[in-house]
Amino acid sequence: MSNHFEVIGISSSDEELEEVKNDEGIAVIPIEMSRKITPVQDIKSLIKTYKYLKKEQPQIVHTHTPKAGIVGMLAAKLAGVPIRLHTVAGLPLMEAVGVKRKVLDFVEKLTYSSATKVYPNSKGLYDFILQNSYTSADKLKVIGEGSSNGIDTSFFSRQQISEEKQAQLKIKLQIQPTDFVFVFVGRLVGDKGINELIKAFSKLNKQNVKLLLVGPLESELDPLQDETLKEIEINPAILTVGFQKDVRPYFAISHALVFPSYREGFPNVVMQAGAMELPSIVSDINGCNEIIIEGRNGTIIPVKSSDVILIAMQKMIDDKDFYHELKKNARPMIQARYEQSVVWNALLAEYNQLISKLPNK
Repeated sequence: MSNHFEVIGISSSDEELEEVKNDEGIAVIPIEMSRKITPVQDIKSLIKTYKYLKKEQPQIVHTHTPKAGIVGMLAAKLAGVPIRLHTVAGLPLMEAVGVKRKVLDFVEKLTYSSATKVYPNSKGLYDFILQNSYTSADKLKVIGEGSSNGIDTSFFSRQQISEEKQAQLKIKLQIQPTDFVFVFVGRLVGDKGINELIKAFSKLNKQNVKLLLVGPLESELDPLQDETLKEIEINPAILTVGFQKDVRPYFAISHALVFPSYREGFPNVVMQAGAMELPSIVSDINGCNEIIIEGRNGTIIPVKSSDVILIAMQKMIDDKDFYHELKKNARPMIQARYEQSVVWNALLAEYNQLISKLPNK
């Protein structure tokens, strides 16, 4: 987009914001935004964002994430920004109940009413938004085949990770040549299905099987159950490596992705695993059930069931023909539908079309 527009990034301040500034060569503005429900902090964020947008007067404001959405869309509307776009890449409210669900429903509706266009990044999210009457169909659009950003399959490729590096990593993690390795990549929290995954893995009736957990343990927002944490700690076949900036080496030494999340928008992890030639076991939720086609590049299972996770993992190990068929299809099916350049060009075309409709254009 920097080839076509002046791009400015607004986000909470941390070292990653500086990395975006340097990697993308764009200006960045730090404005603190909490991920929790924090009305006082949110109002402060709204005021700061409004003041900046009023001064800068951009043609387009495009927000991602629920908190940036409500702050950015409200501020942009108040500041008179003509094109106000919000991408929906997952809805935490899907797992909320009671008063919290009502509050989040209200916030979502307010965000969409402040936007001029809303982009669910999967067809499942599109349907969910309409079913819950958050906004009208004329405001909604899925860009391309879905996904917020697509995937660079030249970067997410086994060819990028040398055999030597793979061997070194296996030695470091004490993975044997005969081991079948399941990998999970993401935050280690309840709504990613980690409790069910660990319970299932602990019952796997197989030797030479490992579970590799790649991602940070977040104990504040959605902590894991005590028995889950204990099993992770004492089971020598469960390997934890924490947050990794580059997840490709971990995909490269694995055989299959297990991703039993409760809710997603359009999960990058499933696309990344596919591009790295891994079949996936995913839950039957938005995004996952669009990237994965049952029996072709993975298998789709019901949400929140350790029993079905166990059955799916066992089949992946035992049925060699099934496994190799999925593996063979994994990368080509990602390349054909979600190559990053295709998504970027579709979004660029959308921006240009919206700008062409502005007065005096």
